[in-house]
Amino acid sequence: MRRAGGQEKLRLKPHPIPSCIPALLIDNLLPHPCFIRVPSVAKEPPILFGIETEYGIARDGVEDLDVVAESIALVRSAMEPGVRMRWDYEAENPHHDDRGWDVPELRQDFDEADYFEQDTHRELTFAEIKSDLALGNGGRFYNDHAHPEYCTPECSALAELVAHDRAGERVVMACAQRLSKARGATVRLYKNNTDFRGHSYGCHENYLLPRALPWERLAAGAQAFLVTRQIFAGAGKFAIEAEDKFVSPHFQIAQRSDFFSELQSVDTMQKRPLINTRDEPHADPRQWRRFHVIIGDANLSPFATRLKVGTTALVLEAILRDAQRAFPQLADPLAALPAISRDPRYRWELKLTNRQHSTALAVQRDYLAAVEELCDLSTPERATLVADWEAVLNDLEADPMRCRDRLDWVAKLALIREFQAAQKLADDDPWLQSLDLEYHRLDFDAGLYFGLEQSGAMRGVPPEAAVQRAMFEPPETTRALIRGKLIQKFSAAVLSAQWDHVTLACGDGELKVSLLEMFAPERIAFVAQAIAVSNSPVELREQLFRATVRQ
Repeated sequence: MRRAGGQEKLRLKPHPIPSCIPALLIDNLLPHPCFIRVPSVAKEPPILFGIETEYGIARDGVEDLDVVAESIALVRSAMEPGVRMRWDYEAENPHHDDRGWDVPELRQDFDEADYFEQDTHRELTFAEIKSDLALGNGGRFYNDHAHPEYCTPECSALAELVAHDRAGERVVMACAQRLSKARGATVRLYKNNTDFRGHSYGCHENYLLPRALPWERLAAGAQAFLVTRQIFAGAGKFAIEAEDKFVSPHFQIAQRSDFFSELQSVDTMQKRPLINTRDEPHADPRQWRRFHVIIGDANLSPFATRLKVGTTALVLEAILRDAQRAFPQLADPLAALPAISRDPRYRWELKLTNRQHSTALAVQRDYLAAVEELCDLSTPERATLVADWEAVLNDLEADPMRCRDRLDWVAKLALIREFQAAQKLADDDPWLQSLDLEYHRLDFDAGLYFGLEQSGAMRGVPPEAAVQRAMFEPPETTRALIRGKLIQKFSAAVLSAQWDHVTLACGDGELKVSLLEMFAPERIAFVAQAIAVSNSPVELREQLFRATVRQ
């Protein structure tokens, strides 16, 4: 589908204007529409990260479910604070390619044209079909055609990310409960990546990086890591699949590894690439790029989520710190991806470009050594992450079952193999796939993963207080704080929202608050305080304008 398109002085007593706040750029003066942009002066902000998760959806008693309508209804049942159907699609252009050009068309253009034809009978606008909810916690919840999709806000700390990922689960679970009550039948949600019929849906990660590093170095440095990290980041699957078809019932360690056929491309839905080249930073494109990772599985284990995102962020930082370093290079990465996933011996052998034989474990150890050499690991979060990374690699090498308390694929395999042995089921028994699916069910009472967690069998579960807070509050350390607070306080005035801006109705005009360069902690705190003391967008505009005058 094509996208349609006499003032009283206020004082910031608790926060005098920091010296790091340069003059604000204002296109037009006060009562007219204005664009307020606070340029960043952060020396080297941390790599920011976030997760987008598409959920599978089904309803008991309905064989031929209209999953688009069900997904729309589910998203519309959300009651969390936010603004509905005001996401700014005009600011998006997925045709930009990190390799330096624009592609004339994407596979998804054809898919969306097909969706448009399918959706003409719905008598719904594009905005109504998407039903976007920009949330007060800085995240986003919307219908991605046939899947409800939850996007965490951008985070700078792994503990924040894990809490927000779990908060997303809670939001969609609550929606399923409301919709089940309305339907009079149970609506089921699954945090997985396949329907066992050759159709895959995504769990994408995003990493905001400085653009100074040439794309070729970034892609070459990260490729072997992304192909091999499935040994701890995979969610496991009792099926071998190909595009649009089921192949065989054998177990493999990752759900998405059957579905990649290109080394690099800008597409995400067909002919999926190991390295996605979409150049859509949602930040100043002269300074930043968004490294969009589509190769990963959706994890239920918070430990696996933390390890997956945390190690990836550290590897990207290592590449940034030493772009000339010789990182591992795979001889045939497209073949290595499914071969690693399907290896029943868990030796994960592969070949490097120098014809040397190696393993996924050895490649991961090479990246671990680079991180230990190049990255600052002095913070408790990073020190713990690297220790956990090394411990998992050691345990996987000694006996993968040692990781059943941390990694999804091992926990699933151990649980289902025990059931299989007790029931004397054959390896091709369809019950195994049913159990596989139930591992991913988002239901505290029926989901097999949650049964493990509630029994104390899984490590790394975030504190409940952190999850509850993440459902309603944005991270304190990133620009998501500004987006979330603007939505919380001025929801009725929000005209549009995006990752890089929020536009408010302001007097007889508009106020567009840009987040393109909102990275310095002092600046985030300053603007958040300005929002806190302002009772209207007009007062907020005056607060920000006064900051420029006082410089």
